[in-house]
Amino acid sequence: MGLVPISLLILLLLSILIFSTTTLLAQDEEQFWEELLLKPLPDRKILTHFHFQSEASLNNHHSFATHHHLFPKPISHLVKKFHIKEMELSFTQGRWNYERWGGFDPISSSNAKPPGVELWAIFDVPPLQVDAFWKNLTHALSGLFCASINFLESSTSYSAPKWAFQSDSGSLRYGTLPREAVCTENLTPWLKLLPCRDKAGLSTLMDRPSIYRSFYHSQRLHLRSSIAEDRLNSRIILEQTLTIVLQPDIQRAGTNYLSETILQPSWSLSSIFGRKINGRCVLAKSSNVYLQLERGLVTELENLQKDSAIFAANDTGSEDFRRYIGFELSVNPSKVHKEVEKSSSILYEYPIKEYKDSEHFDLGLTWKHPLVWSSPHAPLYASRFLTGSGNERGAIAISLKSTESTQGFVAANNVEEKCTLQVNILQMVPWYIKVYYHTLQLFVDEKPQAVTDFVERMRVSPSEDKVSPGLMELVLKFPCEAKSAVLNIDFDKGFLHIDEYPPDANQGFDIPSAIISFPEFHAGLQFSDKSLKKSPMLSKFQEKNHVLSYTEVLLVPLTTPDFSMPYNVITITCTVFALYFGSLLNVLRRRVGEEERLLKKKGANKGLLLQVLAKLSAKLRGRSSESAQPQSPPPPPSPSSFISPKLVFKVVLVAGVGVAWQYYSQ
Repeated sequence: MGLVPISLLILLLLSILIFSTTTLLAQDEEQFWEELLLKPLPDRKILTHFHFQSEASLNNHHSFATHHHLFPKPISHLVKKFHIKEMELSFTQGRWNYERWGGFDPISSSNAKPPGVELWAIFDVPPLQVDAFWKNLTHALSGLFCASINFLESSTSYSAPKWAFQSDSGSLRYGTLPREAVCTENLTPWLKLLPCRDKAGLSTLMDRPSIYRSFYHSQRLHLRSSIAEDRLNSRIILEQTLTIVLQPDIQRAGTNYLSETILQPSWSLSSIFGRKINGRCVLAKSSNVYLQLERGLVTELENLQKDSAIFAANDTGSEDFRRYIGFELSVNPSKVHKEVEKSSSILYEYPIKEYKDSEHFDLGLTWKHPLVWSSPHAPLYASRFLTGSGNERGAIAISLKSTESTQGFVAANNVEEKCTLQVNILQMVPWYIKVYYHTLQLFVDEKPQAVTDFVERMRVSPSEDKVSPGLMELVLKFPCEAKSAVLNIDFDKGFLHIDEYPPDANQGFDIPSAIISFPEFHAGLQFSDKSLKKSPMLSKFQEKNHVLSYTEVLLVPLTTPDFSMPYNVITITCTVFALYFGSLLNVLRRRVGEEERLLKKKGANKGLLLQVLAKLSAKLRGRSSESAQPQSPPPPPSPSSFISPKLVFKVVLVAGVGVAWQYYSQ
């Protein structure tokens, strides 16, 4: 009998050991990183870029019962149910300023998104099933992030581009909602996908008022799955980024008494977000904060270093001097990384794991000298606007202007062959904007040119009323010495049914942003330190991604009906019909002879009633009916009598009603 409990104990210990082993293996398969990048901008603002990355194995990609320790289970279900190969979803408020904040760096190319909601996805399904999976995905994301993403299920809201995205074009769908408002209802579900949410780690800095009073903020979710042939090394990677452009406290800025030039405003994490970093997320594999000084700022610091008299007396080395000559840091960095190229950006690294829970990390920067620099720009600065007037027709114009990057590209390609610059343009318009693609005009350096001389490839998908939007993809080749180019295309404004107008129809209708990409230019940082590849954010920055930018969202006014007119028509019509039918029924149902007979009968009954009331009044006054008979009949009671028959009748009637009420109430 004693052997049975021992065997049960052994089985219990074996089961616990197996469960703990599988748990440790599952935890090793899942990883999580959190990182924060801070960068001063030329226009006295601060760029803060949060980067969170989660990875998990996808061995049981057909099973929905897989348990995750770090990776969010709803995202895993999306990948398995809808067979997502790659997906990106962004919520953006504001527009990225390419002129001041730059357009030739990894953040502006990958994280600068158009206003509203942007969604694109690549499915690993047959082409005929892509639309059905897209519609189901939009509904799932709409419920997950508390947004109106389900409006993208309509075929009039999405398209299938082929050249704008470097992916399998047959199974890709792209859609935008420019007017979608972004609020905390979208940020809260996004934070719930993090292992520590906003309770620990770098996400504790995400103060809601600080985020939503910023000039620009964009929360992005990028998902990609790599399914291997043996199904053993399949991985799913989730990137969550939050890019914010904030204005520090201007009162902290000072002036130089020599040049009276306004300094850059000093800032710290506590002054920007109102909070400090209390520690790292214990579930994160690494938690780092980086401070980046871009190339233009580094060049100005080097010039300041050469011109300063302090450098001649104290030559302490370029890196240490460059760290403190123009500004002062409240916390010394653990590492300083520099790009391979000369006069390139500098990166300061701050590991949060070195700080305990009792020590709060509050990085601050104080400027000592006024500095003016510019961020690197894209090869061509793109803008878009409307031409024409009236509610009948108009034109869309896309303007491209050269920048200093184009001049550097010309210098680098100064060979005998003709230097050309490739530009890809993706333009999607709603179906009620009737675009005439044959009216495409091209002006290079303000001179009209033949379109065929510059357009290498062109793909047009005309819109279909209430079915699909219009899509135009262009691959252009411009000479490198070109200073400007303008594309112009005409359109007519369509008419909508009254039920198809939104509540704010008089505000206008949005045309989504056009996508301008430069395949020959790559925005990436190159560091010599190989240890930075362990950082998901920095390894992402070192990838050679194409330079990409978005144009403005256009607001097109359409002909709108007078929405109060149906109410006015209904009101007037009902009034006229009521007067007409009321008078008609009164005339048809009236009988003249019958009315006269009823009036005579009513008068006779009234005389008999008056006699009865007169006798009753005489009795009440003490007169007998006999004494009253020989005399001449009294005159009819005058209205000025003390007690009129009407008054007596009312009194009797009220008394009778009171007696009856008392009788029946008992």
